[in-house]
Amino acid sequence: MRPPATPRERSVPEPAPGPEATDGSHRAAPTPPDAPETADGTGATSDPAPRAAQEPPTPAASPEPPTTVSRKQAAKAAATSPDPTTGRSPQPPTATATQPPTATASDPVTAASQESAATASEEASVRPVRAATARAHHPTAREPSTTPAPTTAPAPTTPEPSGSAPEPPVTDLSDLAPAAWPARAAAAWPALPLLVALALWVYATRHTDVSALDDFGLVSALHPTFWAGLAVLTAGFWFTVRDRRRPGAWSLAYVLVLLVMERATQALLYPTPLYAWAWKHDAVIDHLLTSGGLQGADRLGDMAVYDQWPGFFAAQAALVRLLGVDNAAMYMAWWPLVSSVLLLLPLLLIYRTFTEDRRLIWTAVWLFCVGNWVGQDYFSPQSVAFALHLGVLAVVLRRYGRSGGPHGRQGQAVWTVLLSVLVTAIVVSHQLTPGMLVVTLVALALTRRYRDWVPAVTTVVIFLAWCLTAALPFLSAAMPDMIRSIGDIGANVETGYGTTPTGTGAVATSWAARLLSGSVLLLALAGVVRQRVLRHRALPLLLIAAAPLPMFAASSYGSEMIFRVLMFMLPGAAFFAAAALLPKVRTLAADAAARDTAPPSPATRARPRRVPLPALPRPRYGVWVPLLVLLAGTLAFVPSYSGKDRVNYFPPREVALVQQLFDQAPDDSLVVAANRNYPLAYEQYWRVDHYWFLDDDRRHVDEIVRDPATVLARDMAAVEPPARAYFLLTRGQMANSEMNGQLDRAQLDRIRESVASSPAFELVAENDGGVLYVLTPAS
Repeated sequence: MRPPATPRERSVPEPAPGPEATDGSHRAAPTPPDAPETADGTGATSDPAPRAAQEPPTPAASPEPPTTVSRKQAAKAAATSPDPTTGRSPQPPTATATQPPTATASDPVTAASQESAATASEEASVRPVRAATARAHHPTAREPSTTPAPTTAPAPTTPEPSGSAPEPPVTDLSDLAPAAWPARAAAAWPALPLLVALALWVYATRHTDVSALDDFGLVSALHPTFWAGLAVLTAGFWFTVRDRRRPGAWSLAYVLVLLVMERATQALLYPTPLYAWAWKHDAVIDHLLTSGGLQGADRLGDMAVYDQWPGFFAAQAALVRLLGVDNAAMYMAWWPLVSSVLLLLPLLLIYRTFTEDRRLIWTAVWLFCVGNWVGQDYFSPQSVAFALHLGVLAVVLRRYGRSGGPHGRQGQAVWTVLLSVLVTAIVVSHQLTPGMLVVTLVALALTRRYRDWVPAVTTVVIFLAWCLTAALPFLSAAMPDMIRSIGDIGANVETGYGTTPTGTGAVATSWAARLLSGSVLLLALAGVVRQRVLRHRALPLLLIAAAPLPMFAASSYGSEMIFRVLMFMLPGAAFFAAAALLPKVRTLAADAAARDTAPPSPATRARPRRVPLPALPRPRYGVWVPLLVLLAGTLAFVPSYSGKDRVNYFPPREVALVQQLFDQAPDDSLVVAANRNYPLAYEQYWRVDHYWFLDDDRRHVDEIVRDPATVLARDMAAVEPPARAYFLLTRGQMANSEMNGQLDRAQLDRIRESVASSPAFELVAENDGGVLYVLTPAS
């Protein structure tokens, strides 16, 4: 047993702290009660013990540079620790002059310190392996204690022989990281319906034949897997958007796939662009590229109206030059998809102004996409003007309200400049959209929340400035008719001759469109009645939906006013229709008020409150009924949007026949056709005249039906050589006449046979797309 230390031994200073010996032979010395804590919080240090009392004191050696204790050194230190019961080491090291005395059981403080140091060294060797999993899977585990080590000796441990290799650290099964694939699979399950829907859509497009369309258009030609894909996509969207834990990126992906299936299907199936009006706009762009500037009515006649609103056409002419393509027909088949995607950003900005509920926002966007069947997303100025219209509304709603614009008047000046640019782009591109924008901004300015007349006044000034300058020639000629139509609501909403659906397919698709629009409006009304909070907080959206209604009293707009009013009402109507499908909807202000007035208690935070269900199973109503409504609307979009593809689609042989006509027609020639529903109808309109006899007075049409060849030859005889007079009858003209209540197939066949048998006409070309005749010079 070691003798008690003398006063001299106690006065000898301890050496400076340093690392353990490289041979791992020295042991930890007893730690005084006031010793500073180490990094692991045990209070033990690695300072060497003082020399024996019989040795003369020597100056403390300078400490060596700190070195990292390896696992082997830690194991060796643990193996050479003394047994606290006997005070002896399993293999006592060879005594040297610098070796500290061995601790015995009579010195419990020393034994406890040595055991703590050995344990800390062993834990330090294992810590790099177990640190991450220990914290993740043992929530109750704590960091090493910052209090000194207890003075009681730990339980005896069996030492490891010095010659054996250290055992690897044993990892408990609870320390193993759980498999991450179930959580990842649950987070990524919305991708499964997306992929299935896309696969079904791709299969449908590869197995759909559009060579023989009937009165139902694309509806009857589509492969059944297309409808299955739409059903899978709608169901996946609904169950994804209902889960608040899902990020908005999944909902965006579903909406984009919906637009692809709705708007890109026709571009893939049809080898030529749809809509005669799209071909007409391509001709206007070709004229701008050919003439190099705008022309007046003295050169262009009625087509001068496009040169008086040239914004869209000038931009497209620049795009044609930039892309290096021959004409806009190279990409205008994809324009419905492009213009629909352009609407997403302003729509999201508008909806996010009134709520952060992703369920409401994305359901409203979905309903807007399936409710926008009017067909104004084709290659037209209206498609771009409508997107700009929504952009102006987004700026006004977010920056001109009482709570908008954090930088005061200086910030609003910047937004006013942006607003002026958007309004100018609308005014120079389209005739109707500025009027719709004016009535909407005036309605917003009448509310207390948006009592800022800067947007409305700016729009009115720019609109009037354009109408009184560039557009004055057209307005001067059209003003008498426009004044007569003001207030005549019945005549403005009447379809008129040539626009009445005729035939089973045309009537069925027309009713599908009416039911779709009526359902969205009824759902919007239900949302207004049911959601009292939204009725107050989202009042501007209600005004946006109602503001276009007075336009019924302004003009018929070529029997299209009812369709344009529905389109401009849709952004606000879709929002409240979505609110009708989602009973638990709260606005930003309502959420803030709820947090301020009724903060949740700790019990509420720990356990969400459950609302008791009524007798009828409410979850079934809240989940399946809205899903069925969304599914019905999504499926009804297809006949509403593509049900008239027999009229709007022109096969390649029909396009080739018309192109042959304009390739050989001399300047100042005349083209006579039943109507304007054929491709390239306005090709080279600056040098070739057109006459569509079904647009003429009804009495003259009856004369043509009674004696087609004689009456048509008389109408075409005024053309002077070297110009020629051509008679063109194509597949698209016949489909448009039959399905819109003009002339039936028997009457059109009689006209064709009469012209074919008349000596006054000579056959130029004929194929399954139509026939082309020229009036002989003798006639």
